[in-house]
Amino acid sequence: MQNRLRSAFNTRQHMVSKDFEIFYYSDVNFTPVPAHAHNYYEFYLIVEGDIAMEIGARTYPVQVGDLILIPPGMKHHAILFSPEKPYRRFVFWISQQYVQELLEQSPDYVYLMQLAATAGQYVFHFSGDGFYSVQSRILRLIEEIRSDRYGKTAAITLAVNDLILQMNRLVYEDEHENRSAETHELFQNLLAYIESHIEGDLTLEELASQFYISKYYLAHLFRENLGISAHQFITKKRLSACRDAILSGAPVSRVCFDYGFREYSSFYRAFRKEYGMSPKEYAFIYRSGMIDMS
Repeated sequence: MQNRLRSAFNTRQHMVSKDFEIFYYSDVNFTPVPAHAHNYYEFYLIVEGDIAMEIGARTYPVQVGDLILIPPGMKHHAILFSPEKPYRRFVFWISQQYVQELLEQSPDYVYLMQLAATAGQYVFHFSGDGFYSVQSRILRLIEEIRSDRYGKTAAITLAVNDLILQMNRLVYEDEHENRSAETHELFQNLLAYIESHIEGDLTLEELASQFYISKYYLAHLFRENLGISAHQFITKKRLSACRDAILSGAPVSRVCFDYGFREYSSFYRAFRKEYGMSPKEYAFIYRSGMIDMS
């Protein structure tokens, strides 16, 4: 099926259609087009070939399964290292107007375009099921374009939008899975650091400096993961350490200073709020055996 869906290479570098055009190219001894730019978005999905892609002032090595996004106005061209080897790729052009119409429907359609615009990220990799899911959608779209079936126009629109959404979904999930793992590790390291430095200076500024992150991002991590501020979490950990020390027989008047409280009055207020009684009342009740701590 794939062979009959291939396109003869077209040197035209402008869109004839209003919204999009899609091609399936397979070439040997291909002569690359010189560096050029478009007024539309161009996607490449690499199926086979020994190439690199020059985008702007940078050259990107390319492998099978790579999705390349060229934004409007960005100069680019392919570099073939082994012209005698087959160079197979899908090329997908989308007009800026069509992208804007998709954005008005949902920002989920334009995550890739935003990454390219804000982070200068132009190359993404699909492997395994992800690659085949995109390739199958492209082939289905090309087949629909070349068919004469009832509902063709509606089916093409659905296929185009589904393809664009799938590419965005795969990249988004891959990016956020990696970031989620990194964020989880960072947060666990923060908790471990607090636990082992509970008696020290644990201000937002100090923690942010230790982990090379902004204090605003640090505050966001605590709110997102625990639903409380970093200060509230640290206070709870200090109160817990103080309570354990009191239960072990440590002097109530001194224990707060051993675990990071600078004033007894602030410790007293926090303890009473957390446990419903003063530190001395808590110690008396426990040591009198009036409460069961098992």
